[in-house]
Amino acid sequence: MSTVSPISLRPRPYSAQAPPASTQPSPANTFPPLHNAHTLPQPAISRTATAIIYCEGQFGDIDGKTANGLIRHSEKYTVLSVIDSTQAGLDTGMILDGTANGIPVCRDMDDALSQTATLPDFLIFGMAPASGLLSEIQRDVVLAAMGKGMSIVNGLHEFLNDDPEFAAARIAHKVDIVDVRRPRPKKFLRMFSGSIHQVTCPRIAVLGTDCAIGKRTTATVLTAALNAIGLKAVLVGTGQTGLIQGARYGVALDSVPSQFCAGELEATIVEAFDNEQPDVIIIEGQGALSHPAFSTTSFILRGACPQAVVLQHAPGRTFRCDFDTMAMPNPADEITLIETFADTRVIGLTLNHEHMDDDQVSQAMARFSHELGIPVTDALNRPVRHLLEMVFAAFPALRHGLTGAPQ
Repeated sequence: MSTVSPISLRPRPYSAQAPPASTQPSPANTFPPLHNAHTLPQPAISRTATAIIYCEGQFGDIDGKTANGLIRHSEKYTVLSVIDSTQAGLDTGMILDGTANGIPVCRDMDDALSQTATLPDFLIFGMAPASGLLSEIQRDVVLAAMGKGMSIVNGLHEFLNDDPEFAAARIAHKVDIVDVRRPRPKKFLRMFSGSIHQVTCPRIAVLGTDCAIGKRTTATVLTAALNAIGLKAVLVGTGQTGLIQGARYGVALDSVPSQFCAGELEATIVEAFDNEQPDVIIIEGQGALSHPAFSTTSFILRGACPQAVVLQHAPGRTFRCDFDTMAMPNPADEITLIETFADTRVIGLTLNHEHMDDDQVSQAMARFSHELGIPVTDALNRPVRHLLEMVFAAFPALRHGLTGAPQ
């Protein structure tokens, strides 16, 4: 395989308190902290939060995207292990990216707890099923974790705090449940106002031709790469996984009433701009504009009003995930749709290399670059400078703020 981007995708510890200023230089290959005012509610803890991720039968697959993302990057939690009996004994990094990271896959909860000296603070539900609901078996696992004294991070549409059984267990075992997708009360929801046009830095949305295709991963790698060379970039999350990872500016758009989606995203981006004064803002995409089952992309284009779009595509997919009769769209058609729907331009294509070897990725890059007339790269398996040059070609003024050279 080609050289992997030098940006680290390893989990980072989270502290509920602001960390003291370090007198040591930051490691060269770590993500800079993301800056975000819309934080998830977290129990007050005075040490690093540790977590086990439950992802039975799905780790490394599409529906395991929350667990996959947390293994690659987490600012809130030190991940100790992943539960998936179908891959017990393997290394999570080897499964995802072919590089060991020392985080094991365990058979079950007892196996996971046997490999840690102290009880983890959290069990994170690491799957994103299409239903957005817990099965009976999954309910039992979560309740058992609470019974052992572990708090729960839940990214599903089902709010566990509203379930009488979970609410009683929370009180009985003195633990917390974080329902990540719960929106703010309706009386505090904001409608679109046009204030997005006060944001003077470039806004780049990372959209896709399908759901669960790598938009968040590409957005995270791009944000980190821009920060690593001296530009101040802020990532605005739009889904539950990005918020669990630690994107402090963001909103789970698929849980917000449609009337307020564009306004909530607009207000969040304006907050990020006012608070951080960044050089560039990256907005995570959701679903696909052409996908009839997911309309969130339309709200992202309306609320963020991005000047540019990076489009993520999976050439190895024949059908859209969870829809085995719905053929994947051609990137050219998706680009036309995006640029017709919104006053923006697609500045590059990034590839998800699932079901592809390195030669196939190279061939796809050359073919799409020729067909589309835009830069094409793979954010995970090609040098990060390709991703950066995609942005600099669209926004040449950003080069003036550089303090380091793209790798």
